[in-house]
Amino acid sequence: MLEGISSRSLALLGVAAIATTLLGMAIVQGNRAAAITGEMDAHIHMMGADAGEGATARPTTKVKPLSCEKLPNVPGRSITTALVEFPPNAYTPRHRHPGSVTAFVIKGTLRSQMEGSPAMTYTQGQIWFEAPGAIHAFAQNASATEPAELLAIFVAEDDCGPLTIPVAD
Repeated sequence: MLEGISSRSLALLGVAAIATTLLGMAIVQGNRAAAITGEMDAHIHMMGADAGEGATARPTTKVKPLSCEKLPNVPGRSITTALVEFPPNAYTPRHRHPGSVTAFVIKGTLRSQMEGSPAMTYTQGQIWFEAPGAIHAFAQNASATEPAELLAIFVAEDDCGPLTIPVAD
């Protein structure tokens, strides 16, 4: 029944199913897929390569929103799912998120550090969690030659607003 579906698509489906189970909430309502519009894209804040000392002349990440749905059983909150692409040697400087975040590495190897914790290395299939308002010191592709990707699942305010907020050093 799943013939013709790529392993990447199956991984994305699996992560979405896990997120739904863990949160105990439906991502899809009324048998309709989430509609992504240019309006949502305008709310995704990308950080430029000049945003931090470690970012000089390095590629930046690209966030591709996949869905944003209001949580019917948690008034005032939405769940947003996004694909985050890290080109080789990509770097994301110090930032925070307005809500809770779970990150699942789809491919490649990423280094990430939350303020107050040691830097960690994550490979395909590994997950990390960021509490609301926690400072994410950095995230980077550990490879200078291979791309990396992660699926980020955000639970935040209903407006599906900015997912990344730069933080000054």
